[in-house]
Amino acid sequence: MGTVVSLGSANVDKIQHASDVEITDCSDRYRWFPDRGQTVQIRDLPTEFAPDPDGVRHGGKGANQAVAAAKAGAEAELLGKVGPDSEDFGVRSHLAEAGVGVSRVETASAPTGTAHVFVGPAGDNRIVVRPGANDAIDSAYVREQYDAIRSADCLLLQNEIPVEPVAELLSELAADRDRPTVILDPAPADGVEALLDCDAIDYLVPNETEYRALRSTLEAFDGVLVRKRGADGVVVEAKRRFTVPPPTVEAVDTTGAGDVLNGFLAAQLAIGASLQDAVEIGTIAGALATRETGARRGIPTLEDVRTYRTDDGAVG
Repeated sequence: MGTVVSLGSANVDKIQHASDVEITDCSDRYRWFPDRGQTVQIRDLPTEFAPDPDGVRHGGKGANQAVAAAKAGAEAELLGKVGPDSEDFGVRSHLAEAGVGVSRVETASAPTGTAHVFVGPAGDNRIVVRPGANDAIDSAYVREQYDAIRSADCLLLQNEIPVEPVAELLSELAADRDRPTVILDPAPADGVEALLDCDAIDYLVPNETEYRALRSTLEAFDGVLVRKRGADGVVVEAKRRFTVPPPTVEAVDTTGAGDVLNGFLAAQLAIGASLQDAVEIGTIAGALATRETGARRGIPTLEDVRTYRTDDGAVG
């Protein structure tokens, strides 16, 4: 069993199923409204912005990826902050029930982060995040977690917490010979450029929206690029370039599919799996997760993925 630490966000997801007309209306009304597959952070949302949600789920890229890593068989831990309202939503208890360590998750004065997830008719999503307690993750907190980070086999990072403490952490890890393997999910893409030239990042895992947004700055990145292209599969640009096609499933909601891929990728790399196997397993897991609504409800176990891989003959 490998060890995976995720330093990142924990949110409450408010899910809104929207028609194409409603999505177009939001895009016209709010210039910051995300494109398909995009996540944006807005700290001051208009009071009229979000209607009553169709459902409330647990989310946050940091938490989602920790749960996925645990489902993939890793000893997983989340580092982050939640609000005083977290018990109302069962944020910690849900993570613990999923096998994620939460002893280092602290409570900030701000409310737990919120993500407004707009799911289109085809199951695609657009996500608007209000950071809340996630913004309270600072350099002091991250420094306190250094031993736990350093002792992990793999570290998962995203961009839903402040960039500065993450940049400081990466600078310290770059000089540490015993550092973990580092995977960065550059979502949302805004502001993540400051991290891309850090030597400690081993894997960068953007979706196509993020890849297009960052393409001009990727020349500074010399690690492995794992491009998540939805139904077009995953392209890996390393010493050997290869493509992994996804299995065919009936997608209901793609929210969190990329997080699932990242969590399984980390868990596999943590136990020494080859990059090809790790990406193939992660790709299947991400696809299977889209068969349920919400970021976590459909996350498969490693056994589910292996069974599907054997029975279906999918992905190698």
